[in-house]
Amino acid sequence: MNQRINSYDLSFIFNSSNGNSYRITDKEDYNKTLLVTADSLTYLFNKNVGIILSWPEQVKNNMYWSHNTIIDNVINLELMFAAYRNSDNPLYTSLAVSHADVTIKNYIRTDSTVYHVLVYDDKTGECIRKCTHQAYADNFLWASGKAWAIYGYTMCYKETGYEKHLKTAKELTAAYLKRLPEDYIRFWDLDDLKIQNTATEAAVIVVSGLWELSELEKNKTEKVYLKNAAEKMLRSLSSSSETENAAFLLHSTRNRSKKGEADIPIIITLRPK
Repeated sequence: MNQRINSYDLSFIFNSSNGNSYRITDKEDYNKTLLVTADSLTYLFNKNVGIILSWPEQVKNNMYWSHNTIIDNVINLELMFAAYRNSDNPLYTSLAVSHADVTIKNYIRTDSTVYHVLVYDDKTGECIRKCTHQAYADNFLWASGKAWAIYGYTMCYKETGYEKHLKTAKELTAAYLKRLPEDYIRFWDLDDLKIQNTATEAAVIVVSGLWELSELEKNKTEKVYLKNAAEKMLRSLSSSSETENAAFLLHSTRNRSKKGEADIPIIITLRPK
């Protein structure tokens, strides 16, 4: 592992910006930055485990040693696939597929819910701990983590065409949708009904995943069902608020279990003076 790489949070930033900019403009400078970012993720990949490290700093301080990954990391795979398309370097896609497949093997519970954090032995690849950092408890279900998984495996199938990625995306989606209340916006932890802080940030991610999945779905009935679910979430998310606010999204929860932000607005717009 390259010790200079201190964060895995790269696709969120660079694929959304440089990746889309290159897709629209074909300007090579955008692609160069995207490939440098993908290279950074390759330094975080452990071949013994078969996945990309999430928290290098947590390894250094022995909090989540010796090799950890979080479910959010499946979002990075979309960047790796983009880097492969833009370079024809098979390393990017091979690492992405490995990470996706190892995650399927270890992360997903029998009821198609997911853990948040997994810790591996960096020498043998053995999974030695399954836990959470942002859900109510280890065996509970963090809404945003579930959302990352739905979107991530939908995009994996879109890129690979592998049926196991489609099967995973559909099973994860079904487990999420059956837990939704009437307004289709779930609480921060899908299993904790006592502390009812909503997770609008999770709903936004799921909407994107559902729409992509509906476009990939061949069964017409399922296609309509997925699009209808996405539209219901969007209607709830875009409903009017009596409170004037500069944010695009209200009632988000970042880390309720660690007394982090709960019921907060995110993505602030700048207002002219």
